[in-house]
Amino acid sequence: MSGQLTDKICAITGAGRGIGEAGAKLFAAEGAKVYILELDENAGKACADEICKDGGKAEFIRTDVSCGESVTAAFDLIKARSGRLDVLYNNASVYWNGKDGIITDITPEVWHKVLAINLDSIYYCSRAALTIMMEQKSGVVINTASSAGVVGIPRCDAYTAAKGATVALTRSLASEYGKYGIRVNCIAPAAIATAMVKESNPDDDFFDPDYFIKVRTPLRRWGMPEEVAQLALFLASDASSYLNGTIIAADGGITINGDLAKAR
Repeated sequence: MSGQLTDKICAITGAGRGIGEAGAKLFAAEGAKVYILELDENAGKACADEICKDGGKAEFIRTDVSCGESVTAAFDLIKARSGRLDVLYNNASVYWNGKDGIITDITPEVWHKVLAINLDSIYYCSRAALTIMMEQKSGVVINTASSAGVVGIPRCDAYTAAKGATVALTRSLASEYGKYGIRVNCIAPAAIATAMVKESNPDDDFFDPDYFIKVRTPLRRWGMPEEVAQLALFLASDASSYLNGTIIAADGGITINGDLAKAR
């Protein structure tokens, strides 16, 4: 590794599995101290333990990112332990398969829960992190949207609403906080081989994964969490020092491929 994040202090939400776990391991391998903000205690501890076993620096903080008090406590601890925060990676997301859907079918409880985890979390975490970063006049925030935030995706309207708001909020934050030396950018993944993606693409008459990859995805394959982690590393590092307010699709070309859905 090249040490692109040597001595940087990084916080990653939802880092117990999937894209967040891959990012935590890569950031640590590049020299960062990584705080793993994760609700699942077993997953969060396992990720931190593996990083430390491999010689990296990581600490698990059990955090419910949809709860303001929990987030505030986590960032207070980070500041007390490390004195600063260089990177916030807002990775935590949820797709509620079987409950999220078309807006006329979504219950208010499901709507509010999906937005709490996917959007309120960005408010809570960014608010806490930016307060620290403004004092030090430097920092990086990386948000996670989705292809659903930039193109129309059917049957997940709560998820889509949250991801579209994430894209808009990224641009707003980048515009406001750039004067403090803080950069805010966004990754919009799609077709990444994670457990959540498998859950979000149920085996039913609506979704055909083989057709999706062979026709909808120009690269003709699934992406891997490690590939998204490399993009996050780039955005976290000085290599992207003049990128601010960008929305980068990590999707193999899906969002530029037009509507190739089968007629139904």
